[in-house]
Amino acid sequence: MTQLLRPEFDAQLIDHYGGPGPRYTSYPTSLQFSDSFGPQQWVQALDQSNSLLIPADLSLYVHVPFCSSPCFYCGCNREITRSTEAGQDYLVMLEQEIRALARHIDRDRLVRQVHIGGGTPTFLTSNQLDQMIRLLKTSFPFAAEAEIGLEVDPRTVDPEGIRKLAQTGFNRISIGIQDLNSSVQKAVNRVHDAAQVRRILNTARTVGFESISVDLIYGLPLQTTTDFARTIEQIIQMQPHRISLFNYAHMPNLFKAQRQINPDELPSSGTKLAIFRNTLNRLLDVGYEFIGMDHFALPEDPLARAHREGTMVRNFQGYSTQAGLDLIGMGPSAISQADQSFAQNHRSLSEWRSSLQQGRLPIARGLTRNIDDELRARIISKIMCSGGLRWRDYETDYQIAFSHYFEREIQQLQQLAKDGLIRWVDGGFESTAAGLLFVRAIAMVFDSYLNRSESEISSFSKIV
Repeated sequence: MTQLLRPEFDAQLIDHYGGPGPRYTSYPTSLQFSDSFGPQQWVQALDQSNSLLIPADLSLYVHVPFCSSPCFYCGCNREITRSTEAGQDYLVMLEQEIRALARHIDRDRLVRQVHIGGGTPTFLTSNQLDQMIRLLKTSFPFAAEAEIGLEVDPRTVDPEGIRKLAQTGFNRISIGIQDLNSSVQKAVNRVHDAAQVRRILNTARTVGFESISVDLIYGLPLQTTTDFARTIEQIIQMQPHRISLFNYAHMPNLFKAQRQINPDELPSSGTKLAIFRNTLNRLLDVGYEFIGMDHFALPEDPLARAHREGTMVRNFQGYSTQAGLDLIGMGPSAISQADQSFAQNHRSLSEWRSSLQQGRLPIARGLTRNIDDELRARIISKIMCSGGLRWRDYETDYQIAFSHYFEREIQQLQQLAKDGLIRWVDGGFESTAAGLLFVRAIAMVFDSYLNRSESEISSFSKIV
C-alpha cells in the first residue's frame, strides 16, 4: 500500500518546474496522432484486440458537443446552439456510430465503465439521455456493477432531473462549478448560485449516486484569495466525494471564447499561486486526500483507496479505478484506445456526421504504439499515479537493463533529485512531498517525443 505523503507547496520549485507540460492522459500524447491512421486501421486494431487470449473489457465515452451558451474560459470541443432539434438529430447519428462499432467488438467483452462528457451532456433532455443509455445497453453487454457517469452543468438540471438520471442508471456525477462567486461567474458567462449546486448534490446523494465530484478552476478573472476561500468553504460543507482543482490556461489564440475575457481582470501570478496554496492546504486539513496533479478525494472514496493500494490508473478519462480496459469513444472529437492503438474522431460535428452518412467510421487520426512507446507509456503512467518507479518492474517484461536503456533519462533525474523532487531508493526512485505536485515534470523526462521547443511546450497547460 502506498504511504501517503502530504504534498508540500514550494514557491521556488513552482517557479522552476511549474510551467507547461502534458497531462499524460495518453502516451504518446494526441499531438503525435497522424491522419495516416484512419477507419481501416482502427478496425484492424479492434480485430487485434478481439483476438487477444483474454480480450480487455470496455470503457465507453460519449461526447455530447452542444452548449446553449459559451463559457468564456472553455477550451472544450463544443457547438453553441439553442436548437431543440439538435439533440435528437445528434442521437440519430450517434446510433449509427454505436451500431457500426459494436459490429467490430466481440459480445463477450463487458462494459465496466461509461462516461458522458461534453460540451454539456445535460443539454440533452432526461428522455434523450435515457434513450442514449438504452441504445448503449442494447449494443454492448454491461457488467452488473458498471460505473455510469456524466458531467452536469448545474444551470441545466434540477432535483427532479437528478432523480431521472438515477432512474436511467447513472450512478456517478461530475458537477461543473468552477467558482461560486457571482462576479467571477458573470465574467466567464456561467452564472448559478450555491443553493442550486447544493440542491443538486444533496439530491444526487439521496437517490444513491455512488460518486459525486465537483470541478473548480483557479486563475479565472476577478478571483481573489479571500473570495475563492469562501467558495472552498461552501464546497467543503457540501462534502463531494471528489474535487478537481484545475489551473486556468488563458490561450485566446487557441480558444476563441477566451477572447471575451478581459486579461486585465485575470489574477496576478502571485494571487493565483496563493489561491492554489490555500486551497491545497485547506482541503488536506479537512481530510481530503491528494490523489495527484489537481485531484482530491475523501478517504473512503474508491479512487482514494485505489491510490493508496497502488491500483489507480490514468487514461483519457483522467484518474480511474478501472485498469486494463479498452476505451471506445463516440461522438465528435472522442478518443479511443484498443490495446496499443489510439483513434480520434473528427472534431467538427459536420465532418463526424458526414463520415457516418457515407457509411464510414468517423476516424480522423490516430497511431499504433511501438514497443518503446508501450514501455514509456507504462513508466509515465506509473509516475503519474504513484510518483515513482522500480527498475525491475520493467526489465523482465521488456528484456532490458533499465539503467542502460534509460541512461540519458536517469542522468536527467539526477537534477530532479538534487532539486528535491525525487529521492533515490534501491532500484528506482520515489517522489518527495515537495515533488508530488510535479509528477508531470517528472514524467516528461521519459517522453521521447517532447522536443521541449517553446511552441510545443506552450500548447500545454501549466503544471502548477
